Amino acid sequence: MTILQSTILGIVQGIGEFLPISSSAHLVILPFLCGWDYQGLSYDVMLHMGTLLAIVLYFYKDWIIFIKKGLTEPKSRDGKFFWLLVIATFPAGIAGLLLKDLAATTFRDPLWIAFNLAFFAIVLYIADRKSSRKKIFHDLNLKGALLIGFFQALAIMPGTSRSGITITAALLLGFKREDAAKISFFLAMPIIFGAGLVESRHFAIADINTAFIVGLLVSFISGWLSIKFLLTYLKNHSVNLFVIYRLILAGIIVFTILRS
Repeated sequence: MTILQSTILGIVQGIGEFLPISSSAHLVILPFLCGWDYQGLSYDVMLHMGTLLAIVLYFYKDWIIFIKKGLTEPKSRDGKFFWLLVIATFPAGIAGLLLKDLAATTFRDPLWIAFNLAFFAIVLYIADRKSSRKKIFHDLNLKGALLIGFFQALAIMPGTSRSGITITAALLLGFKREDAAKISFFLAMPIIFGAGLVESRHFAIADINTAFIVGLLVSFISGWLSIKFLLTYLKNHSVNLFVIYRLILAGIIVFTILRS
């Protein structure tokens, strides 16, 4: 893998992990469209660790509060929110363990990815239009946490977008756009960390090289910038930009398949 390819994949991972456009879809589709060899699971794991570092450092003050309150004052507002995040993580974790083989084979089919990109883009659009957008992230309750958790489990399929589907669920529950994004970001840390642990068996020390390190750093930087961008963007804008992008990308994938 060249430094240029590593840089591009790092940017794609950092942007796609937190914007509602599906990083996993892009990591599969980009090599497909560009005619590159698939970079391998070890490299994908490394890219995800870069975005994990971004989400941890961006919200480290919040996580310190949530964990501290969750362990010492579980009935407090921040303590309850911490345990609701824990509960919301379980459905995706279970789905990841039960469907990991499908996730590595059938779900990676480009046509299936194109369908997911388009279908869940439309669902996101409808959720945004129908949402009352009045709640803040601390208004999350048990029912809402479970619903968002089950929606997040759908992200096992590339093209669905983990951030996109959790934002969709939060919007359906009436959360403000930026608070729906915050919930999505807070849920990202345990999921990315857990997925990294599961896939770490594919990692080998021999895989570490210059391109590997560049990808890690680029995914961290682009991930940090993506978090900051989305939180600012959603304060005054709808999700239409991401919906349109996903529909266009799905069309490009289908067109490429039909031409081949």
